[in-house]
Amino acid sequence: MDIKVITLEGKASGKVTLDDKVFGLEPRQDIIHRMVRYQLAKRQAGTHDVKNRSEIKGSTRKFVAQKGSGGARHSTRKVNIFKGGGRAFGPTPRSHAIGLQKKVRVLALKFALSAKAKAGEIIILDKAEVKSPKTADLRKSFDGLGLKNALIIDGAELNENFSLAAKNVPMIDVLPAQGINVYDILRRNKLVLTKAAVAALEVRFS
Repeated sequence: MDIKVITLEGKASGKVTLDDKVFGLEPRQDIIHRMVRYQLAKRQAGTHDVKNRSEIKGSTRKFVAQKGSGGARHSTRKVNIFKGGGRAFGPTPRSHAIGLQKKVRVLALKFALSAKAKAGEIIILDKAEVKSPKTADLRKSFDGLGLKNALIIDGAELNENFSLAAKNVPMIDVLPAQGINVYDILRRNKLVLTKAAVAALEVRFS
């Protein structure tokens, strides 16, 4: 698959050939969905917590006689039915992560890239570099390229000026090649890959 390469100024800068084994597959929504669930579950903090009856400070003495009170039989006031008591079956800190085989994660990323390619939503950029970290100047370049909602993937290292300038542009995400993931690809309308990013992906999937 051949795609034209453009610069930030919108000028043509040759073309690149994308590997059909990565960008030319027929996407499977079930595998992509499993990967998105895996990512979202893994990033949950899981720090929610409540106190159960064993964590409530107070006396454990039986506060009412077992018989003769005319009321229900109770033990301690730390139980959940009393005000100030512990909560029954409340949440405790835990990991929400779910398991997913590595080969499925790799396949899901290929399917996400192929889905973008099939929809014509991939743009190949010569370089993601600017001379100064001015957001206004970079936004003009994005407007010229029609980038309103996009994920930009560069090589192993990001250009510092470009990263700083793009940070304040809404609906624009910038990641190094090793940070590319299914969820961020799908949540943006356009996927912008630099030539360095394409080379890094070819090495990654070779």
